[in-house]
Amino acid sequence: MTKKPSNFIVPFLLLFSFFTNGQTFTGNELINKSIEYHDPNNNWATFSGTLEITMEIPERENRISTIDFDFQKGIFKNSFNRDSNIITQQLENGNCSVLLNGSKDFSLEDEKKYRLSCDQAKRTRDYYTYLYGLPMKLKDPGTIIEPIAEKRIFKGKEYWVVQVNYTEEVGKDRWYFYLNTETYALEIYQFFHEESKNDGEYILLSEETEIKGIIIPKNRAWYYNNDNKYLGTDFLFKSETK
Repeated sequence: MTKKPSNFIVPFLLLFSFFTNGQTFTGNELINKSIEYHDPNNNWATFSGTLEITMEIPERENRISTIDFDFQKGIFKNSFNRDSNIITQQLENGNCSVLLNGSKDFSLEDEKKYRLSCDQAKRTRDYYTYLYGLPMKLKDPGTIIEPIAEKRIFKGKEYWVVQVNYTEEVGKDRWYFYLNTETYALEIYQFFHEESKNDGEYILLSEETEIKGIIIPKNRAWYYNNDNKYLGTDFLFKSETK
């Protein structure tokens, strides 16, 4: 005959179950766990390598970008195709060059059409460095990680969600980062310009590749928040390290 649990054991088991299933973390703790998953040896800070990314946008020509990073030397170079032209943006320790088909001489019309400026080159660098450096980039100055994190269901799956804001000089958008509840891998991120208007976009991450000890999502599919309209996908097809 099986004995019934004592009156002491039953409350103890219930209490243990509560603490096991109701585990909570701060936003910083979750981001640290996510970084431990993606970049356990802090290799992103000294990354040097090449990423080849194909951007697929409905009803537009695919854009293939070959991007070189060398963070220790302060080098960023991006070459991509547009309208059968090759545009090259290069930044190196404060120096900038922008080329159209290998030439610095281009018309004012082409300059406006293809945004051939150093300001645009810097925006492109910041874009790729931020997105492909997540979640590690959430340790940069000016990042405000909200202390209270929550679990949230998104498209039928439960995630840990961390809210991130930025100081005014860094950025005005509000971001949410969705982490796998078991591995803490970054699987979705979402931003709003003004959350009450449900504007901005969300980005679904899929598949992973390991580059120099860093786990990087290969595919990034972009959608509008307000109507779930599909905008396009960035595919990481090739990578090389130096």
